[in-house]
Amino acid sequence: MMIRIALICLLGSAILLASCEEPGEMADMVIHNAVILTMDKENPGATAVAISGDKILEVGEDEDVMKLIGHQTKVIDAGGDFIMPGLIEGHGHYLGFGRSLQEMNLLEVESWQELLEMVATEAKSLEPGRWITGRGWHQDKWTDFEPEPGMPYPPHDALSAVSPENPVVLVHASGHGLIANARAMELAGVESGTPDPEGGTIRRDEAGEPIGVFEETAMGLIRDAYMEQSADATDKEAGTEIREVALRAQEEAFRYGITSFQDAGLNMGEIAVLKKMAEEGELDLRLWVMLLEPYEVMRESVDQLPIKRVGPSGFTVAALKAFNDGALGSYGALLLEPYSDRPSESGHLVTSGEELRNIAALARDNGLQYCVHAIGDKANRMMLDIYGEAFDNPEDLRGARWRIEHAQHLHPDDIPKFGELGIIAAMQTVHCTSDAPFVETRLGKERAAEGAYRWRDLIDSGALVSNGTDVPVENINPFEGLYAAVTRKSDRMDEPFYPGQVMTRLEALESYTINNAIAAFEDDIKGSLSPGKLADLIILDTNLLECDDSEIRSARVRKTVLGGEVVYREEE
Repeated sequence: MMIRIALICLLGSAILLASCEEPGEMADMVIHNAVILTMDKENPGATAVAISGDKILEVGEDEDVMKLIGHQTKVIDAGGDFIMPGLIEGHGHYLGFGRSLQEMNLLEVESWQELLEMVATEAKSLEPGRWITGRGWHQDKWTDFEPEPGMPYPPHDALSAVSPENPVVLVHASGHGLIANARAMELAGVESGTPDPEGGTIRRDEAGEPIGVFEETAMGLIRDAYMEQSADATDKEAGTEIREVALRAQEEAFRYGITSFQDAGLNMGEIAVLKKMAEEGELDLRLWVMLLEPYEVMRESVDQLPIKRVGPSGFTVAALKAFNDGALGSYGALLLEPYSDRPSESGHLVTSGEELRNIAALARDNGLQYCVHAIGDKANRMMLDIYGEAFDNPEDLRGARWRIEHAQHLHPDDIPKFGELGIIAAMQTVHCTSDAPFVETRLGKERAAEGAYRWRDLIDSGALVSNGTDVPVENINPFEGLYAAVTRKSDRMDEPFYPGQVMTRLEALESYTINNAIAAFEDDIKGSLSPGKLADLIILDTNLLECDDSEIRSARVRKTVLGGEVVYREEE
């Protein structure tokens, strides 16, 4: 009898203890009834995702994931919409993007006359002496301008006439040239006897007079004059300006489903402001930044690096940036053979080989990534050689995940080297379709066919190809880049640009998510919807895996979720 009573007591105690156990972890948010592309090869598709805090808790089918719904869980019915990881801008200029939203946007300007009218309107609204700024023009896209031998740009005369009292500086779409009016050149002290700086060109007419166009390092002559207007600004005022443009850029990025942004070059002063914003929880967008400074300054700054995953947004600076050459559109890309339409020119080496090697050693010795702008075939070959020389052990180079930013025009012999050396080709697929109308003019058909925007060949060689827009060089819209990746077409083209180089639909989506994460050593926390990774995702109205090519560009972001919080919601 006593044994029986004891057993009953033990059983009762077990039941009581069991009833007191904590339930399994419940989700803070569950999104279900969706078509989910996870970018996780172990679990590529699902219909529901559960989020706990700022991390993914579970990804699977509705019947399994909805078991994680508790009393406090926020439940979102996606209504069959498409969900994928938050997009990562793989190469852009964050503060430049924010500033571009505050000045004239010339990307869609179709004629020189239209540009002049825009400047004239702006000049009428400003007090004399105020600078007029803009960005995005490209002479090869103007319908009313035909370049003449020795004169690839229009002279400044008409621009100076519409704005005689306001200095004007308008940056080329590539970011590697600008046009200035007479007033701006006067303030900069530029005249016929002003020499070309090393690595740059002041374009001149037959009489040797500047026509107002400045390329590569020559842009600094006008920029220095422009910067004098803000030279008296206090550190506090400068910090306030950075904060304002950073938040404006963040708002626009979220609207396009971009949850992370890889910035292609800031100095330590700018980095300090953004780092403080991240520490204080004011900067939500996940910024990964390359340090860009002259080598002598960079040598001192590098002692402060790496900066890793600061604040809730994970602000990171763990790479060094340098420029090898300029851009194709402004004849700055460094080529092995001269330009087809300007046989006397082969582009610009804007940073000496010695300095590029010194920065390579600085990056290697400090365990940092090295990211070098190289567009022309000679520039890319040079960087492949410098990267290869920097490490005694090829596996150390592969493990360093060094990048060539743009990798646009390659000699066929150099394409396999990306895969062999483990060099990341940090490309911008939208550049292909944006530049296509003038690529054959610059390079000739043979070079264009063999080496221009060869992302199919690069992928097949075993190279990792990441993707972005180079904003504000192009608009930030990632869906234009995805469309370009799978079609190599745009509205301004009658035929696809060498369509044999297209990506598959999945490759294109990888290039904007997991590939960009790998390219920044961040694939452990982002780039796919996997348990334990950051809950950064977007809900779209279009299934990007199955829709027609034409529908990619018109895809709309319904919601952007960052760390489990909805940071953008489409207006209904």
